[in-house]
Amino acid sequence: MHDYSKLISYLSQYGISVSDDQVKQLDTYYEMMTETNKSLNLTAITEFDEVIVKHYIDSVTIVRDIDMSGKKSVIDVGTGAGFPGMVLKIIFPELNITLFDSLQKRLNFLEEVIYALGLKDISTYHGRAEEAGHISSMREQYDICVSRAVANLPVLCELCLPFVKTGGTFIAYKSDKGSSEVEASAHALSVLNSSVVKEDEFSLPDSDMVRDLVIISKEGPCPKAYPRKPGTPSKKPL
Repeated sequence: MHDYSKLISYLSQYGISVSDDQVKQLDTYYEMMTETNKSLNLTAITEFDEVIVKHYIDSVTIVRDIDMSGKKSVIDVGTGAGFPGMVLKIIFPELNITLFDSLQKRLNFLEEVIYALGLKDISTYHGRAEEAGHISSMREQYDICVSRAVANLPVLCELCLPFVKTGGTFIAYKSDKGSSEVEASAHALSVLNSSVVKEDEFSLPDSDMVRDLVIISKEGPCPKAYPRKPGTPSKKPL
């Protein structure tokens, strides 16, 4: 068993406790990820001390700004190896989480983790956000959408906000370039009936890595034309 005291200490600052069972789940997840990473490129970060800070703690920094307790529905767009969605599910087991990605091999790995950990109310979805955002069972169905290191914010807004309920929240995990991306997103946010309510910039613990959580409120339904067809949001950002 690895040492999770840094993560436990971080969460305790926000009144969140972690049980022994949850620590075991996190450790199994880490072991499965590093083993699978030998044959499938899940992450360039595999050393435990780095994973704790740059993946696990980074995933839960959302607690600085959002109450993640209770039975909220969450979609993680571009989940990759499961960050932040899988970590959030382990720490907040009452969440109902959808792990969304365009690569089935990554989702196969995550399904193996879900089975190994015995997690409930968590599913995977393979597809393109431009298409899934028009599916009635997914469009404007989620309390929270999260996305980490996937695309520039104007593009992310078009890909992610259609999943969010009116009154819900989209949280973009960005680097220290977040502020410039927010400025570039003004038109997209206006078109998609949303607005930035907060930018939270900080450094990860024991690290020089700067993070910027961009908290966006969904104030009304997205026009039916959005998201546009696959590839268009990135080629022609709003």
